[in-house]
Amino acid sequence: MRRRLGAALALVGVLLLAACSPASRFDDDADGVTTVTLRLWDTQVAAAYERSFAAFSQANPDIRVELVQVPFKDYFTSLPLDVASGTATDIYWVNSSNFGAFADAGKLIDVGAALADQRAGWVDAAAAQYTRGGTLWGVPVVTDGRIAVFYNKDLVRAAGVDPAALRWDPTDPARDTLLPAARKLTRDAAGRSAGTPGFDPGTVRQYGFNAARDLQAIYLDFLGSAGGRLQAPDETFDVATPAGEQAFGYLVNMINTERVAPSAADTNQNPDFSRDQFLQGRMALFQSGTYNLANIAEGATFDWGVAPMVEGPRGRVSVVSSIVAAGNADSPKRPEILRVLRWLGSSEGAAPVGDSGAGLPAVTAAQRGWFDYWARRGVDTREFVADGPTTPAPAGPKVGAATTAMEPALDELFAGRVPVGPGLRAAQDIGNAALR
Repeated sequence: MRRRLGAALALVGVLLLAACSPASRFDDDADGVTTVTLRLWDTQVAAAYERSFAAFSQANPDIRVELVQVPFKDYFTSLPLDVASGTATDIYWVNSSNFGAFADAGKLIDVGAALADQRAGWVDAAAAQYTRGGTLWGVPVVTDGRIAVFYNKDLVRAAGVDPAALRWDPTDPARDTLLPAARKLTRDAAGRSAGTPGFDPGTVRQYGFNAARDLQAIYLDFLGSAGGRLQAPDETFDVATPAGEQAFGYLVNMINTERVAPSAADTNQNPDFSRDQFLQGRMALFQSGTYNLANIAEGATFDWGVAPMVEGPRGRVSVVSSIVAAGNADSPKRPEILRVLRWLGSSEGAAPVGDSGAGLPAVTAAQRGWFDYWARRGVDTREFVADGPTTPAPAGPKVGAATTAMEPALDELFAGRVPVGPGLRAAQDIGNAALR
């Protein structure tokens, strides 16, 4: 689910590879130092890991850690091939959409047993997300926290919109504040707002909201906020429900009828389209997560803030997704792998990730550095960790392939080319067939 954005140091090397990176490229040195390879996709976290593992190697001179960075767009295409061929790195990052297949195939080290004494120090939701069959299969390293709304302060102020009071509710239009706000915030080339006489949707220069086929930031949360769910307890898809039709119907209406969100022709094929529109000052409200915080902090040239995620009929129900570092059960370096994983799961090992603002550590004792970093930059991050109900991230051994298989059907739905009910049933049937 997670999408996140090298130089070599003496103790830690970062290889920038386009697709696959077999562990066999890294042989142990003749001086008795064991090389442990770690694969990840995040550039900012990789830089923080350089500092972390420099300290680790000082305390553990018999282990050298090599970082292997693979772009996210290629990451889960090449990783299954590497695991199947026995050339995977000793440790690799994995997300919730893909870890189930590796866990069920016996490819991951049982972290829950090997590092049981550290378990209490990790974000509970993150550990629960990667517990399968009663076993924890990785060390939680980064957590996204809750979804929130980034907003352009100048645009919302000019429109008289309160970004902290946004609610979607098609069953009670009197309580629905999101759609009226999005109308005010959407402007055509002549400056006319959506829903007013003469508004030209073909010349929109400013969008109100980022309704789109975005699983993590948008439709999982709308689905949960409607009282629905992505999957049933047996991990089959369960979106073709009244709650599903309510959530997806609202989003499709914003895109194709109200025209207050970008066209699906733009967002279906480019998951970063809405973020880029926000950065260009062409979108007022952008619902997303911590994984886009650094992008916005570095790229926005206007004043912006963070508000709570949009409330739904059942409240604010957010997905909370995390990443784990998983140990390769087929590697002959298990003792060294466990020492590296123990470091990653410690406050000392995780601190550079938080202190640099690269990511919110899933090691609770290391999170203060992340909050302090963004506070120094004038960013209020509390909405990303606010308490409240959550909805589960996708889970299961084939769920990554299944959600990918569903995308063409959801593309048609978001483009408005099929009715919401039949579109959801088609996507659900495709997804469940892929699970089988």
